[in-house]
Amino acid sequence: MPQPSKKAVINILLGLTIILSIGLLVYYSPTLIKIMSSMDNFRAYIHSTGHWGPVMFILFQILQIVVAPIPGEVVQIAGGYTYGVTLGSLYTTIGLILGSAFAFYFTRFIGRAYISQLMQKKKYKWMSFIHDEKKFSAFLFIFFVIPGLPKDLLVFVAALTSMSSLRFFTILIVGRLPWIIASAALGSTIHMQQYSIAIIISVIAVIGFVLGYIYKDKMMNWFSNVEKTKGTSPSAKPKVNPSFSKK
Repeated sequence: MPQPSKKAVINILLGLTIILSIGLLVYYSPTLIKIMSSMDNFRAYIHSTGHWGPVMFILFQILQIVVAPIPGEVVQIAGGYTYGVTLGSLYTTIGLILGSAFAFYFTRFIGRAYISQLMQKKKYKWMSFIHDEKKFSAFLFIFFVIPGLPKDLLVFVAALTSMSSLRFFTILIVGRLPWIIASAALGSTIHMQQYSIAIIISVIAVIGFVLGYIYKDKMMNWFSNVEKTKGTSPSAKPKVNPSFSKK
């Protein structure tokens, strides 16, 4: 009897993992919705776990990145509401790094083919320059800095490129840390009923989001066409990742 190939085993395990994850998410979604229905509910739940509170919060942040049923800003604000600016920012950053590391290395070493197929179906505009490391690095940084834009998908995409993990995580932390701190500050000021400061932070975040949303297409077009404006030689060929090439 022929033994199944390593690729077949990986695909089977990947499929079972996805099915199990979806099942658990559906099963626990009512509980998650109840916990996240208000800041007070979230804070009460985290504190009810005692010394495991920071671990539970970090797990929420990891879940948000890997599965992404909850907007990242909600968890970050809840962190500040629960733990204050310093610890809220610290725990959020730890969860961000761990969740992103799981998504990044899972994609790079196990789920590359599956994620590649998803990306080919989506056909995002920025897909045209993800193999230019300088342009994609700049794009990642700008996208991470702008509040409110969906960022977690880019963790999976970055793993499909030749970008080093050190470069990616440096961009991730530097780009996202300012708004992690701002979100924690927003949550903390709401909990302390310092509403004037909370309003100022919210207004700045909304302005940043609106400007980012308005100009994101122009930004992606600029990154896509920047080589033309620099006068790239017609003979130059872009680097192509085998994961995206058609068979």
